[in-house]
Amino acid sequence: MNNNTYRIIDANLNRLREGIRVVEDVFRYIYNDKELSTKLKNLRHLSRVENFYEILASRDVQNDVLRQSIKSEQNRDDLNSILIANFKRAQESARVLEELLKLYSIKDSENFKYIRYELYNLEIVLTKITSNSK
Repeated sequence: MNNNTYRIIDANLNRLREGIRVVEDVFRYIYNDKELSTKLKNLRHLSRVENFYEILASRDVQNDVLRQSIKSEQNRDDLNSILIANFKRAQESARVLEELLKLYSIKDSENFKYIRYELYNLEIVLTKITSNSK
């Protein structure tokens, strides 16, 4: 793998885990839902690849050309909009990882495909819960 590919993998692993973590914490601390929080935590822990140190060494935050937030990333109306934004963030990152890792490891690629589909399913369940509690 080259350094630029590692950078893409690193950024998407971070986005994936961060997105899942936001949703996990909402269901852990606001809804006190142990079962759903645990499912999300388990998915977050599945978000691993080999070559961690090489991937970490490729990180270059200072030179990220899209480091600054855009307006739509700063606007959230309510808890439900935060959850949806973070589900989408995690799903998109899982897809990027699934595609790139096809070049190096079908096993890892399939793992991120599994995570992506689990996120699709959880999104349906969890957004129903949050929209019903408004």
